Amino acid sequence: MANFNFNKVILGGRLTADPELKKTQNGDISVCSFTVAVNRRFSRAGEQPQADFINCVAWRQQAELLAKYFRKGSSVCVVGSIQTRSWTDNQGAKRYATEVIVDEIQFVDSKGDGSSREFPTDAAPQTPAYSTLDAGETKFEEVDDDDLPF
Repeated sequence: MANFNFNKVILGGRLTADPELKKTQNGDISVCSFTVAVNRRFSRAGEQPQADFINCVAWRQQAELLAKYFRKGSSVCVVGSIQTRSWTDNQGAKRYATEVIVDEIQFVDSKGDGSSREFPTDAAPQTPAYSTLDAGETKFEEVDDDDLPF
Protein backbone atom coordinates (compact mmCIF):
# COMPACT_ATOMS: atom_id res chain seq x y z
CA MET A 1 0.00 0.00 0.00
CA ALA A 2 1.18 3.49 -0.77
CA ASN A 3 2.19 5.90 1.98
CA PHE A 4 -1.11 7.02 3.54
CA ASN A 5 -1.06 10.07 5.81
CA PHE A 6 -4.32 11.70 6.78
CA ASN A 7 -4.98 14.19 9.57
CA LYS A 8 -8.42 15.82 9.52
CA VAL A 9 -10.70 16.67 12.41
CA ILE A 10 -14.31 17.88 12.33
CA LEU A 11 -15.75 19.14 15.63
CA GLY A 12 -19.20 20.42 16.43
CA GLY A 13 -19.77 21.90 19.87
CA ARG A 14 -19.90 25.06 21.95
CA LEU A 15 -17.20 27.50 23.01
CA THR A 16 -16.36 27.20 26.71
CA ALA A 17 -15.25 30.86 27.01
CA ASP A 18 -15.07 34.06 24.97
CA PRO A 19 -12.23 33.76 22.46
CA GLU A 20 -9.32 36.12 23.09
CA LEU A 21 -7.54 37.63 20.14
CA LYS A 22 -3.77 37.99 20.49
CA LYS A 23 -0.93 39.00 18.17
CA THR A 24 2.41 37.32 17.64
CA GLN A 25 5.47 38.98 19.21
CA ASN A 26 6.13 41.16 16.17
CA GLY A 27 2.44 42.13 16.18
CA ASP A 28 1.53 41.28 12.60
CA ILE A 29 -0.22 37.88 12.89
CA SER A 30 -3.47 37.29 14.80
CA VAL A 31 -3.89 34.13 16.85
CA CYS A 32 -6.81 32.89 18.91
CA SER A 33 -6.80 29.93 21.30
CA PHE A 34 -10.16 28.55 22.36
CA THR A 35 -11.80 25.39 23.66
CA VAL A 36 -14.77 23.57 22.15
CA ALA A 37 -16.93 21.38 24.39
CA VAL A 38 -18.19 18.37 22.43
CA ASN A 39 -20.78 16.05 23.95
CA ARG A 40 -19.89 12.38 23.81
CA ARG A 41 -22.16 10.28 21.64
CA PHE A 42 -22.99 7.68 24.25
CA SER A 43 -23.42 7.63 28.01
CA ARG A 44 -24.28 4.77 30.35
CA ALA A 45 -27.82 4.50 31.61
CA GLY A 46 -28.35 6.72 34.65
CA GLU A 47 -25.15 8.72 34.10
CA GLN A 48 -24.92 12.38 33.29
CA PRO A 49 -23.95 13.07 29.66
CA GLN A 50 -20.21 13.64 29.33
CA ALA A 51 -18.26 16.06 27.16
CA ASP A 52 -14.73 16.38 25.88
CA PHE A 53 -13.01 19.77 25.97
CA ILE A 54 -10.83 20.16 22.91
CA ASN A 55 -8.24 22.93 22.60
CA CYS A 56 -8.11 24.70 19.24
CA VAL A 57 -5.93 27.40 17.68
CA ALA A 58 -6.97 29.69 14.84
CA TRP A 59 -4.61 32.00 12.96
CA ARG A 60 -4.95 35.20 10.93
CA GLN A 61 -8.46 35.82 9.51
CA GLN A 62 -9.98 32.85 11.37
CA ALA A 63 -8.68 34.25 14.65
CA GLU A 64 -10.16 37.68 13.94
CA LEU A 65 -13.47 36.15 12.85
CA LEU A 66 -13.74 34.12 16.06
CA ALA A 67 -13.01 37.11 18.28
CA LYS A 68 -15.53 39.28 16.44
CA TYR A 69 -18.52 36.94 16.05
CA PHE A 70 -18.27 34.16 18.66
CA ARG A 71 -18.86 34.23 22.42
CA LYS A 72 -18.95 31.75 25.28
CA GLY A 73 -21.68 29.22 24.52
CA SER A 74 -21.72 29.88 20.75
CA SER A 75 -22.22 26.77 18.63
CA VAL A 76 -19.42 26.25 16.17
CA CYS A 77 -18.23 23.70 13.64
CA VAL A 78 -14.45 23.53 13.30
CA VAL A 79 -12.48 21.68 10.62
CA GLY A 80 -8.74 21.31 11.05
CA SER A 81 -5.89 18.97 11.90
CA ILE A 82 -4.45 17.64 15.15
CA GLN A 83 -1.03 18.93 16.13
CA THR A 84 1.11 17.97 19.11
CA ARG A 85 3.95 20.03 20.48
CA SER A 86 6.29 19.87 23.42
CA TRP A 87 8.44 22.31 25.39
CA THR A 88 10.36 22.58 28.65
CA ASP A 89 8.75 24.83 31.26
CA ASN A 90 10.52 27.19 33.68
CA GLN A 91 10.96 24.39 36.24
CA GLY A 92 12.66 22.15 33.66
CA ALA A 93 9.69 19.77 33.25
CA LYS A 94 8.79 18.50 29.80
CA ARG A 95 5.28 19.70 28.82
CA TYR A 96 3.02 18.53 25.99
CA ALA A 97 -0.01 19.97 24.22
CA THR A 98 -2.37 18.46 21.69
CA GLU A 99 -4.63 20.87 19.84
CA VAL A 100 -6.64 21.30 16.67
CA ILE A 101 -5.19 23.79 14.19
CA VAL A 102 -8.21 25.39 12.55
CA ASP A 103 -8.58 25.36 8.76
CA GLU A 104 -12.29 26.23 8.54
CA ILE A 105 -14.95 27.67 10.84
CA GLN A 106 -18.68 27.43 10.33
CA PHE A 107 -21.40 29.33 12.13
CA VAL A 108 -23.98 26.93 13.55
CA ASP A 109 -26.17 29.40 15.46
CA SER A 110 -28.10 31.61 13.08
CA LYS A 111 -30.13 34.75 13.59
CA GLY A 112 -31.59 34.51 10.09
CA ASP A 113 -32.61 31.57 7.97
CA GLY A 114 -30.49 28.89 9.66
CA SER A 115 -27.86 28.64 6.93
CA SER A 116 -24.21 28.31 7.90
CA ARG A 117 -21.31 30.29 6.48
CA GLU A 118 -17.85 28.82 5.90
CA PHE A 119 -14.54 30.68 6.13
CA PRO A 120 -11.54 28.66 4.82
CA THR A 121 -8.10 29.84 5.92
CA ASP A 122 -6.29 29.51 2.64
CA ALA A 123 -9.03 30.88 0.43
CA ALA A 124 -7.57 32.18 -2.80
CA PRO A 125 -8.51 35.77 -3.57
CA GLN A 126 -11.47 35.65 -5.89
CA THR A 127 -14.58 37.59 -6.73
CA PRO A 128 -17.42 36.07 -4.72
CA ALA A 129 -20.84 35.38 -6.25
CA TYR A 130 -22.30 37.11 -3.19
CA SER A 131 -21.22 39.53 -0.50
CA THR A 132 -22.42 39.61 3.09
CA LEU A 133 -23.81 42.96 4.21
CA ASP A 134 -25.25 42.53 7.70
CA ALA A 135 -26.11 39.45 9.73
CA GLY A 136 -28.52 37.43 7.63
CA GLU A 137 -28.68 39.99 4.76
CA THR A 138 -27.07 38.88 1.50
CA LYS A 139 -26.67 40.62 -1.85
CA PHE A 140 -26.40 38.28 -4.85
CA GLU A 141 -24.57 39.32 -7.97
CA GLU A 142 -25.34 38.16 -11.49
CA VAL A 143 -23.27 35.12 -12.53
CA ASP A 144 -22.93 34.17 -16.20
CA ASP A 145 -23.50 30.46 -16.99
CA ASP A 146 -20.30 30.42 -19.07
CA ASP A 147 -18.29 31.14 -15.89
CA LEU A 148 -19.57 28.04 -14.10
CA PRO A 149 -17.19 25.05 -13.98
CA PHE A 150 -19.96 22.46 -14.58
